[in-house]
Amino acid sequence: MGELKLYELKKVEIIVKGEHLSIITDLLEKAEVSGYTIVHNLSGKGSHGFHEGHLLFNEEDTLVMVISVMPEEKVEAVLEGITPLLSEHSGVVFVSDVRVSRLEKFKAGTP
Repeated sequence: MGELKLYELKKVEIIVKGEHLSIITDLLEKAEVSGYTIVHNLSGKGSHGFHEGHLLFNEEDTLVMVISVMPEEKVEAVLEGITPLLSEHSGVVFVSDVRVSRLEKFKAGTP
């Protein structure tokens, strides 16, 4: 049996208030990122103290994380696009190296 082939890409994780989620998803769509995962109702502690997730009636006040994997050449456009938001509002971006199988799943326009 052959060895699983892995390809190097970048993982971009963006945490913002729920009210800014559409800005992030629009940005990723414009950058032609093939897909993303959204995690709602985050809890955690940061520079602004502890943030409680899972508010019952107001998802815009909760924190969300948008996770995407993309080729390195798309990362700069995403970071450039998110800079104005992060200069005015709280949030954080993590960029890390990842290796994935099935490279075709991470290229825009591929089924």
